[in-house]
Amino acid sequence: MKILAIESSCDETAAAIIEDGRKILSNVVDSQVETHAKYGGVVPEVASRGHMQAIVRVTEQALKDANLKGEELDAIAATCAPGLIGALLVGANFAKSMAYALKKPFIPVHHIRGHIAANYLAFEDLKPPFLTLVASGGHSMMVLVKDYTDFEILGGTRDDAAGEAFDKVARVLEVGYPGGPKIDKMAQGGDASKYKLPHSKVKDAPLDFSFSGLKTAVINLAHNAEQKGEQIDKPALAAAFCNAVVDTLVPRLELAQKQTGVKNIVCAGGVAANSWLRKALEEMAKKNKLNLYLPPLSLCGDNAAMIASQAYYEFKAGNIGNTLQNAFATAEIYENICVKK
Repeated sequence: MKILAIESSCDETAAAIIEDGRKILSNVVDSQVETHAKYGGVVPEVASRGHMQAIVRVTEQALKDANLKGEELDAIAATCAPGLIGALLVGANFAKSMAYALKKPFIPVHHIRGHIAANYLAFEDLKPPFLTLVASGGHSMMVLVKDYTDFEILGGTRDDAAGEAFDKVARVLEVGYPGGPKIDKMAQGGDASKYKLPHSKVKDAPLDFSFSGLKTAVINLAHNAEQKGEQIDKPALAAAFCNAVVDTLVPRLELAQKQTGVKNIVCAGGVAANSWLRKALEEMAKKNKLNLYLPPLSLCGDNAAMIASQAYYEFKAGNIGNTLQNAFATAEIYENICVKK
């Protein structure tokens, strides 16, 4: 079964074609990073306009790369939640129109389900149940994947997401947008012990986490140094920040694994590309004799291949939309967005 998917939840316009949920036939991503970098973050209206300008081009390229015509597709999918609502509507409406014109089924996909599904493209042997640490720009949570379309949230952030904290700290350290890869690069060789940063815990919720205090601590440290005329050791502060993020995420994942007894561990989302996090996860998995699945760097960020992969399993579960399907800025991962009002 060949599915073409569109992803436009934030600042990447992407189109991809996946066969049977596991084989990548094409994967095209048009990034708006340079456009938004001058603003220090994503501007929703600018992102929506960028999607409108790129969506036809990336779709045509995806079909060309897969050597397929629209008529040869079996279904059309699109990210319909969560994300920037204007950006989502561009992709969802384009995909719905394409599905209607080609008389193909339309499959709405949850963005975070897609991030998890990126691992299906890299690991043919990966099947539910497994435990997933989701860490991205807008979401940080612990998810038990019971089946391909059955998800349970075990814990999550009480405030900022990990990726959001990276972007805000990057702004303070003046390294630019997007913050994740730039902070990771700066932290290499930095002395993580030079600065003391908080490693948060949420009282009475051992699987929840918080990044607001950590972000504020970095901001205050940088501002205090500036007021005193002192020079900040940016690599050391970046390293201390990365270390604090990892120490917030990995121990909770380890605790969730002990509570569930699940032996297969997965990481998903843009922050899954962070070298500090990947190393810590590998050490934790080795210590506890767990099977760890880390997506390749090319599939950590937003892309349409992951959306098409999840769409295959949504189709098999009967989660098929229609021309009245809407897009939603927010939606829980366990919700069936085909019927969300």
